[in-house]
Amino acid sequence: MQEESVVYGCIKDVVYRPDGVDRIEVNRNAMATLPSAESWPLLSREMFTSSSQLAGDIDQHTEIVHFGAPYQGIEYEWQMWVEQFEALLHKMYWVSAYVHLETEVSGVHSFIWESINAEYHSPGSDDIHLRCEWVKDAI
Repeated sequence: MQEESVVYGCIKDVVYRPDGVDRIEVNRNAMATLPSAESWPLLSREMFTSSSQLAGDIDQHTEIVHFGAPYQGIEYEWQMWVEQFEALLHKMYWVSAYVHLETEVSGVHSFIWESINAEYHSPGSDDIHLRCEWVKDAI
């Protein structure tokens, strides 16, 4: 039997609109293009919730998109998961993105995406930089 792995994290963006673009709406539209969880994709639109959906009328400076899902053996399809996540990031505005992969076999892996050429990533830009950190607990 395969062990369950958990993937969770957040995508952070600023709420200000220096160019008049509704960044929150652009990001929501990008997430809406993801397939439904019913089709068992690696990433589904049901995995994602934005802080603006939760905050209502509260004035906020940072938009946070939360996500998470349990998987069976996602480590074996991790490269494909990362490719699909980066395809989503490619369509969005964001300042940073964090993904945590918790596995019973391999420990905890933290992945951090940052824009390397600007304050933030704009849709269609190729300025994505990925860092990975790994923590393995001693038994």
